[in-house]
Amino acid sequence: MFSDTLDSKDLKIFKVSANGQVVQFALGTKHKFKGSPLEITLPFELSRGQHVIVEIEYETSPSATALQWLTPKQTAGKKHPYLFSQCQAIHCRTMVPCQDTPSVKHTYYAQVSVPRELVALMSALHDGQEPDPSDSNRVIYRFRQPVPMPSYLIAIVVGALESREIGPRSRVWSEKEYVDEAAFEFSETETMLKTAESLAGPYVWGQYDLLVLPPSFPCGGMENPCLTFVTPTNHISVIAHEISHSWTGNLVTNRTWEHSWLNEGHTVYIERMIARCMESEQLRQFEGIGGWKELQESVKEFGPNNVLTNLVTNLHEVDTDEAFSFVPYEKGFALLYHLEELMGGPEVFMGFVKSYIQLFAYGSVTTEEWKNYLFTYFKDKVDILNKVDWNGWMHTPGMPPVKPQYDTTMADACTALCQRWAKEEDLASFTEADVKKLNSPQLIEFVALLLQEEPLPLSHVKKMQEVYQLNSVKNTEVRFRWLRICVRAHWEEAVPLALKMATEQGRMKFTRPLFREVYNFSKYSDEAVKTFKEHRAALHPVTAMLVAKDLKIDG
Repeated sequence: MFSDTLDSKDLKIFKVSANGQVVQFALGTKHKFKGSPLEITLPFELSRGQHVIVEIEYETSPSATALQWLTPKQTAGKKHPYLFSQCQAIHCRTMVPCQDTPSVKHTYYAQVSVPRELVALMSALHDGQEPDPSDSNRVIYRFRQPVPMPSYLIAIVVGALESREIGPRSRVWSEKEYVDEAAFEFSETETMLKTAESLAGPYVWGQYDLLVLPPSFPCGGMENPCLTFVTPTNHISVIAHEISHSWTGNLVTNRTWEHSWLNEGHTVYIERMIARCMESEQLRQFEGIGGWKELQESVKEFGPNNVLTNLVTNLHEVDTDEAFSFVPYEKGFALLYHLEELMGGPEVFMGFVKSYIQLFAYGSVTTEEWKNYLFTYFKDKVDILNKVDWNGWMHTPGMPPVKPQYDTTMADACTALCQRWAKEEDLASFTEADVKKLNSPQLIEFVALLLQEEPLPLSHVKKMQEVYQLNSVKNTEVRFRWLRICVRAHWEEAVPLALKMATEQGRMKFTRPLFREVYNFSKYSDEAVKTFKEHRAALHPVTAMLVAKDLKIDG
């Protein structure tokens, strides 16, 4: 007898067969977030290399955390329902029984039957479509993914979707209400892909399409192969990040989620190298400064002694969703940037990153293996590498042992303006010209810096609105921070605006802090809870779970 175990969670299993023969199966004890192991018993012996075709008939639960089913009114078009998935980190098991770990990679083929007026897409190449022979009102879409990939990158979307070509290997997909705007917004995609290839090596996935999701998508973007998922609130830097994942994450993958900095830190490093190539080294430096601030905020939120702020975490009995933060992104980047300075600059260090990608491509990797290769690649600089405080960087909570020295040219203007407001200067000295001199990344940085200061007096915040007109800025990164500044200053008129932004889109990055900010304004705590409860059903289940925790709501 031979038995096989797959991950599953909230799946209803009807029947399992192997090579056409019905076999026994059992669901093990249910774990609070990992689900139930599906044990399949094969009635025959297996020899090494022998192929078995296992068929599982099952259905998912309405509460499957990988899937969000939107009603027509939650879409832009208001006519048709919409489905999308988000499997990272361990939600694929709620959609498909699988080996739900990044250490296992597989190719996949799929057929999806949908109503004729809808379109299905997956994280794979299109392999044709045909009318559904069993129902003339339905169409079957076929997909194939010939490059081995982990389960968390399986993705599906079904909706009233249209597409526009934006490059020789790229289309942008969305509801028709967004599609032309998206095609314009993401027109630089091919330039970015080419830049990434010049840095990291050939793009192996064939197609690079973008899908603009409805606003309730919980992440900024998701690097699903062949089809990056993004939200309407996206900035072009998110695309650079998701493109970079085609190498670090999708091609070379962290073996377990405890090593997620290998995915995220390297991806941020390549993303900022793309900014250096397409814009300037000054912009890369400026982004490094912004990232360091994001890291400070994450460390403050978790607490400086919290082991979840270690670069390499221990996730034993920890739900990966609850452990999510910017730490692996920005502590990871800071380490790579620190090593870049020690090893001889960006060209030299990018050479290492490219070589690391080639060595571990199509596989998975741990921090130890990465570090061993670093020492091998820079064998003539081992004495310098030995002086790095590896334990301080990898296994110690809080901020890193070394703060990189970034070029502050672009940041200085933001800091100077922020300091003028913080020092409570004569309010008459501020004019519209102050912010006209700042570009979009600098304006984001200015409001981010203000958030790090003591809350401004209400008089100052009102004056700032009067001279800078920040309420009318469309950029979501600016607006999100500006509304937090207003709520912190107890400007009551900002409360409904903050709650509106928290609910009209569902990105965790925006929704959680906005709800927390209103909740902390004690006069409006109940209002925050009430608004959340009214909109809970429209939020993604993971976002809803985390906001409920933030607002101290049980069950």
